[in-house]
Formats: sequence, C-alpha cells, structure tokens
Amino acid sequence: MNTVQNEQTGNAEAIAGHAQKAPTVLPAGEEVATEATIAMEEDESQYAHEHVILPEDVAVPEELADEEIDEETLREATDYSQLSKEELVATAEKLVKEGQVEAIRVDIENIKIQFYKKHKSELERLRKQFLDEGGNPEDFKPQPDGLEEKLKALLKEYKEAKAEYTRKAEAEKIENLRIKREIIEQIKALTNTTESLNETFHQFRELQKQWRSVGPVPQHEVSNLWESYNYYVEKFYDYIKINKELRDLDLKKNLEAKIELCEQAEALLLEPSAVKAFKMLQEYHNKWREIGPVPVENRAEIWNRFKEITAKINKRHREYYDNLKASQLKNLEAKTVLCEKVEAMLQNLPQHMKEWEERTQEIVEIQKVWRTIGFAPKKDNNKIYERFRKACDEFFAHKRAYYNKIKEEQNNNLQLKLDLCVQAEALKDSTEWKKTTEDLINIQKRWKEIGPVPRKYSDQIWKRFRAACDTFFNNKAAYFAQIDSKYEDNLKAKLALIEEIENYQFDSDAEVNFNKLKEFQRRWSEIGFVPLKNKQEVQQRYKKAIDRLFEGLRLDDGKRRIEKFKSKIEQVAQRKSESQLNRERDRLISRLKKLESDIVLWENNIGFFAKTKNAEAMIREVQQKIDSAKEEIKVLEEKIRIIENMVND
Repeated sequence: MNTVQNEQTGNAEAIAGHAQKAPTVLPAGEEVATEATIAMEEDESQYAHEHVILPEDVAVPEELADEEIDEETLREATDYSQLSKEELVATAEKLVKEGQVEAIRVDIENIKIQFYKKHKSELERLRKQFLDEGGNPEDFKPQPDGLEEKLKALLKEYKEAKAEYTRKAEAEKIENLRIKREIIEQIKALTNTTESLNETFHQFRELQKQWRSVGPVPQHEVSNLWESYNYYVEKFYDYIKINKELRDLDLKKNLEAKIELCEQAEALLLEPSAVKAFKMLQEYHNKWREIGPVPVENRAEIWNRFKEITAKINKRHREYYDNLKASQLKNLEAKTVLCEKVEAMLQNLPQHMKEWEERTQEIVEIQKVWRTIGFAPKKDNNKIYERFRKACDEFFAHKRAYYNKIKEEQNNNLQLKLDLCVQAEALKDSTEWKKTTEDLINIQKRWKEIGPVPRKYSDQIWKRFRAACDTFFNNKAAYFAQIDSKYEDNLKAKLALIEEIENYQFDSDAEVNFNKLKEFQRRWSEIGFVPLKNKQEVQQRYKKAIDRLFEGLRLDDGKRRIEKFKSKIEQVAQRKSESQLNRERDRLISRLKKLESDIVLWENNIGFFAKTKNAEAMIREVQQKIDSAKEEIKVLEEKIRIIENMVND
C-alpha cells in the first residue's frame, strides 16, 4: 500500500500543480503520447490532399470531378476497367440504390473514371471515322449519350445522399461529444460517491465501456476531450485508493494490450504501402489512448517502444510524400517543356495543308507524352494543364480557320473543274483530231493549275473528267490505227510503182514515153499518204526515178519544166492545200512581173550601148538575157495557168 500511496501522492501533486488548467492536463507519462499524436495529425493534414484525381487526367466533366481520393487508394480499390459502359452504369446504380454512401465513395469515383476513359476513347474513334470519311474537324458533333446522362443523374443522387450523410455524421459527432462530456462528468462525480468500493469501481468500468462505444467527435475537440478524460480517470484512481493488487492487475492488462499494439505497429513496417501503414497507425494511436495507464516501471519503456515505431512509420510516410513531391516537380518541369513546344509552334504556323497535318501529328504525339507524365504539385497541376490546353486549343483554332479558308477555295476549285468537265464532255465525240487534241491538252493544263477540291468529291470529279478525255483519245487512237494500216498499204503500192518507174524502158516513140510518164504521175497521186517516217525517203526515191524519165524524154527544156511543175502541182492539189497553191501562184506572178520589168530595162539599155566601144558584144549579151527572160515568162504563164485550172477544178 505504501507504493500505491506514494504514487497517489505524486499524482496528487501533479494535479495540484495544474489545478488552474485541469481540462488540458494529462496523467504523468501520457503527455508525450498526446503531443506525438497531435504532431502526426498535423503531418497527415499536411499531405492529406496532395493526390487527387483531376478532371484533365481522366476526362471527367468538371462538374463531376469533386472527389479528392489519393491515387494509391484508387489503385487498391476494386478494378472496374474491364466492365463496359453499360455495366459500369448498372454497377453505379446498384451501389447508389443500396444507400451505403460512405462505403461506396471509392467505388463511385473509380466507376466515374473508368466510364469517362471509355467515353473519351469512343468519341475519339467516332471522330477519326468522321474525318476518314472526309468530314471537317469543326463539323464533328457526337450524338448525345444516354448512358452518360444516366450516370450524371446517378452521381447527382449520390452527391445529395452524401451531403445528407455528412450532415447527419456531423450531427452525430456533436451528440457524441455531448455524451462523452457527460461520461467525463459522471467519472468526475464518482470521486464524491459514498457507495462501496466494488460498486463504485463497477460503475467506473461501465463508464469506460460506454466511452469506448461512443462514436467519433468533431476533430477540433478530440485533443481536449482526451486530456480531460485521462485526467479524471487518474483522479478517480487516486480518489478510491484502490488496493495495489487490483490496480496492478488492471495496469498489467493495460500493459499487455499496449504490448500487443506495439507488435501490431511493428508489423506495419513490413506493409508495402506507406499511406496504408500511416492510416493504420492512426487507428492504433486511438486504441492506445483508450487502453489507459500501465505500471509506472513499464510506462517509459512501452511508450518509447511505441513512439519509436511511430517515428519510423512517420519518417517513411514523410519520405514517401517528399519523393512524391520531387517526382511531381519533375513532372511539372516536363509538362512545362511540352507547353513551351506547343507555344513555339504557335509563333510559326504552317502555310500548307501537308505542313498542318505534319504539325498536327506532332501535337498529337506531344499530347500522348503528356498523358504518360504523372501529376504536378497540387497548386500547379490545374494551372499547367490550363496552359497546355489553351496552347493546344489555340493551335486547333488556327487549324480550323485555315481549313475553313481551304474549304472555300476547294469549293471554288470544284466549280472550276466542273466547268472543265462540261467542256471536255462537249469535245469527247469530236473527229477534228488535231484541233480537238490541242483543245483538250489546254483544258488538261488548266485542270492541273487549279488546286484541290473537297476530298469527298475529288475521286468522283476526276473520274468524270478523265472519262471524257479518254473517250476522245481512245476514238482518235482507233481511227489512226486504221489509218496507219491503210498508210502501210499505200507505202507498199508506192514502192511497187517506184520500182516500175525505175525499170521502165524507153520506147522509140517519144509521145508514148511522155504518156507513160504522165500515167506514172497520175497513179502516184492516186495512191495517197504513206507513214510519216517513210515519207521523205519514198518521196526522194520517186523524184529521182521520175526525173530520170524526164531527162530521157526528147522534149525542149521549157516543156520538160512545165511537165515536172505540173506533176508537182498535182501532188499539192491532191493534198487539198489550196493555200499552198495560192502562195505558189503569187510567187510565180511576182517572178513574172520582175522579168517583164527587167526586159523593159534591158531594152532601154541597148539604145545606150550603141554609142560605146565594144557595143556589139554588150548588146549581144543583153539580148540573150532578154530572150531567156521571154522564154521563162512563157513557162511562168503556163505554170500560172495550170495552178488556176487546178484551183477552179
């Protein structure tokens, strides 16, 4: 009993020393525990909201992104990633209807994230399909999703239920605070009871049991409440002067309970999750408070053991978030670099469609990289995302403006190409091969000079234009294939005629020879064209052969020249080249007038030469020129007559 009395005396002195602030005083040895717990609570509040799921990382609408749940908790929750959108909505509906608001908080958040991941993926697929079919990006408008509307309604219902639950929970905490304060008052009143020791101690145990059964109280009241409770528990022990054996038994049970708590806390050192270990430690601290005092000789040892474990878990928890913060700062730097890349692109926008597509692909790749980077620090996360989204939105706004302009140009180009199609179709059945060929070639050049048309019309209008051109050129090819065959036959006929001319043996009668020559010329003119590649060779061979016949005829030079000229003119006439005949006639008339003028000049000159020395020789030379010119005039007149007859015929 002396030991108990000494311990009580010490406690009484401690109580007396703190009489003015009793509600905040703890029994000796427990004061450190409370301070450590408060420190841990402060640490927890420091990191409690560092990791939240932000709308931009899961594509959840902003009005729905109100849950703040750490990333690790979400990872450890039920995996909903394999469910379809329909199954996710059905699961959410079942959870909400069951009404267990607090229990389903993480599940609802996970379902929401998985739904909008699938929703976003589905929108991207529909958008890609729309663009592949020739649509413009700004025209893409997805149809309303009934599942999304149903999910939004369920989430609204959940939020309302959660708000009601929170309101009730706060009311319960206030009621619990009132009950616990009443329990403290009842423990305090036990010190003035006149009942027997056993009855009083039994009441004390019942009050302790009630205390443990009462739920949580408002957080800001926890510390003072526990301080008051522990103070009056100790005071009760001092008041009733409980015998040493009973007190030692009670303290021994408390020691065993606290040893078990230490062992459980030490097991947390093996827990892979620093966050989970930290949360479990908070629960163990609450239990530690509820257990009560231990023997004085074990008090420092058991508390130091628990405090050591607490320090290690706290350190690990702090290191986890320190590393996380460092990682988030690196993520912020990486995301800042991506923002700067996109912003740099805005300073030098593309000028051509191919460049826009290449730059768009770069932006898409940057966005993919962005999604692989984790969170930035909470205070910067939304800001850096807004910066990135703003830069991307500005790029795509410029792209839409460019494509709107291109769309207008392409529609103009479409009208121009439709006009060319009409022109080509008007010429496709023409048989004016040379002129139409030139016209179509010019139309094709203009087609190439016109820019692109809208993609959905590109193939259609090109096929229409090509069909019209192909029709003409196929007809032309078929026609000239037939002509080429006929030209080959003409070549064979002309070669045979040349061979016949080359082998002709002169008759003794000049008239027979002359008629034969005219027959050869007529037959040559009747044969027609030969292939262009053989034309010059065959013409030269014929000319050589026919000239031999002319040379062999016993005709005067003038008549021979007339016959050769007539042969030449007949060939020109056969080609129906009236313009060439007219040019030849004009040339001959010009030559004839020149000779007539020269004859007048020469005849006048003869009168002057009679008065000079050597006049006879000079007069003779001039007279020869005059006679020669008169002969040539006769030939020219005959040639002109031949041409006029050809033209008139």
